[in-house]
Amino acid sequence: MAITASTIPGYVAGTWVLDPTHSEVAFSVRHLAISKVKGKFEKFDATLETSENPLDTKITATIEITSVNTGQEQRDGHLRTSDFFSADEFPEITFTSKSIREDGDDLLVDGDLTLKGVTKPVTLTTEFGGITTDGYGQTKLGVEATTKIDRTEFGVTWNAATEAGGLTLGNDVTITLDLQFAPKA
Repeated sequence: MAITASTIPGYVAGTWVLDPTHSEVAFSVRHLAISKVKGKFEKFDATLETSENPLDTKITATIEITSVNTGQEQRDGHLRTSDFFSADEFPEITFTSKSIREDGDDLLVDGDLTLKGVTKPVTLTTEFGGITTDGYGQTKLGVEATTKIDRTEFGVTWNAATEAGGLTLGNDVTITLDLQFAPKA
């Protein structure tokens, strides 16, 4: 079924702002080739500019690098250094959408991701959760999105050999976004 304003209950064109209390930006990367290290960013923002045609929606987002949290303070400090994010020089990750297209039940959001001063195209596989009214009478829009990037393409190349002959970290990083928005007041 084609997505149009009339096929989305509660859809309205306008500016939607992030509800950070009900949103999360998380990531995972293979560690020692046997498990994954997971983390999240505590400070981020995003805005949706919805149009009469939902596929013309524009999305912008920023993530504060210093807010990285993997649950281990020493590792988080290392991630902020030039070995990884270079937080002092590049304090934010940004995303700007270029287009939205349908692919079966998924919405694919194509855009530019900038990390550590490098901008590359990425595609977010997105599941639109819908629009509803919460218990306080506020309209909310929910969306979940995932993408996978090769961290080395963004200049995040640190790694170390293990005693078993492998590497400490994988190159692929999965990014998962669970976001809730409200109409701008």
